[in-house]
Amino acid sequence: MITKHPIYQDFPEFADKIKDLYHHNDEFQVLVHSYTELDEKIYKIETDEELAMDDELSQLRKDRVFLKDEIYNFLKNN
Repeated sequence: MITKHPIYQDFPEFADKIKDLYHHNDEFQVLVHSYTELDEKIYKIETDEELAMDDELSQLRKDRVFLKDEIYNFLKNN
């Protein structure tokens, strides 16, 4: 099944911290915004709303994993 991957669903144990950091930390807000935009783009490609080559989609997925790791590390360290 093709679904979106909202960051708060991936890290439910950090839900309150995500909300707080998003509203009070510019760096975190940029990370989450970038992740959300990328996730939306991937979703549109996977649902055939937008076209992309397989290698482009693979790279976008890798970029999303990288951003998710960055967000997780930010949550752990702040």
